[in-house]
Amino acid sequence: MEYVNAREEIVDNFYRVRRALGVLGFLLPLMLLVIGIAFDGAEPSISDYYHTLSRDVFVGILTAIGVFLICYTGFRRDDDERFSDDLVTTLAGVAALAAAFIPNRGTLNTSLEPQALSQHLFGVFICDMAHHLAALIFLLSMAYLCYFKFARTAKPGRRAIYVACAWLILAATVATIVAATFRKIGTPAQSAFVIEHQLVFWFEAVGVWAFSLSWLVKGRTDRAIIRKARAVEAAGR
Repeated sequence: MEYVNAREEIVDNFYRVRRALGVLGFLLPLMLLVIGIAFDGAEPSISDYYHTLSRDVFVGILTAIGVFLICYTGFRRDDDERFSDDLVTTLAGVAALAAAFIPNRGTLNTSLEPQALSQHLFGVFICDMAHHLAALIFLLSMAYLCYFKFARTAKPGRRAIYVACAWLILAATVATIVAATFRKIGTPAQSAFVIEHQLVFWFEAVGVWAFSLSWLVKGRTDRAIIRKARAVEAAGR
């Protein structure tokens, strides 16, 4: 009895963390877009919202995601696995925190004067590069987790979802890089097209929402384990 209850509590803790990660990931692009439209106007990318009235939302949600990922230990590494859950999620969490507190350069109309402590210390250009590297590490870590961790032990139905999320994150990451490149070094017409249609934002949003979906599905798996444990306990009475 005590063993079952303790196991349920542990699984329930995993479920709460995974659900929180999924909800936060879903809310990040949505809240930035809604607040941006209401007050400042839509920005070309998620990162650009740091330089608007939505900064608190951007930094707050990314910080929460980063802390949850760092605190999430996952399962012990098997002998045939290259990296442990803890290592991958910790790397992703640190990257999320870096992306939150090391801002990008901002939109083309944003002043290049330092706006954050990191920019005062290291300069706007270095922080811009560091921010995009952190965002890339975060997304790649999540794709790795979906494909090599979540999908590895899942049933066929959920495995297909995790694999799809992994490929969607990778595709969105590549599309983001391509769109951001056209935005920065493309022709004036290409840059204007990317900015006008917010291509970078929507590609980033797709990647973040795929990340969100994978964690929400993983959380539902935890709830199924709890229900099964309770059924076994009830049958044994």
